[in-house]
Amino acid sequence: MVVGKAMADLFVSQSEYDLKVEQLARSIHRSGWRMSHILCVAKGGLRVGDVLSRIFDRPLAVVCTRSYHGLGNREQGRLEIARYVTMVGDRLEGNVLLVDDLVDSGETLRQLLLWLPQQPYCALTEVRTAVLWYKSCSVVRPDYYVDFLPDNPWIHQPFERYEQLSPQSL
Repeated sequence: MVVGKAMADLFVSQSEYDLKVEQLARSIHRSGWRMSHILCVAKGGLRVGDVLSRIFDRPLAVVCTRSYHGLGNREQGRLEIARYVTMVGDRLEGNVLLVDDLVDSGETLRQLLLWLPQQPYCALTEVRTAVLWYKSCSVVRPDYYVDFLPDNPWIHQPFERYEQLSPQSL
């Protein structure tokens, strides 16, 4: 992991990213908590959710959100949540692990934790949260995380390079 000037930026390689997802899985496993579903927050949580779904052999559901826009997607605006959760089956029930890549302000997790129980297709026993990176500026403390980042750096993940590409440039 290469740290930029004054912790303003954190650059993560693909191998480091993969290792962090595996560390997160170990932490969840060691807790002894059993989930019935994994709900990932798109788009940052898709990769994490996919791998955890494979490791724990649990169904994967997806909820799409959007709050970042502007140059380099660094401006955070109002959170938009999709109308429905995409999943196989009619209900999201039991113990659900809500997964994202990181918790920055914490607003996405906070609002989803309030929104989910209100959905008619949700019969939740318990919801726990899991992320790779937990920034100190967050209003939510995730149940599971790999790294606590007290300096709130901007994280550059290995797949972000695709945001600069177009089909014509390939």
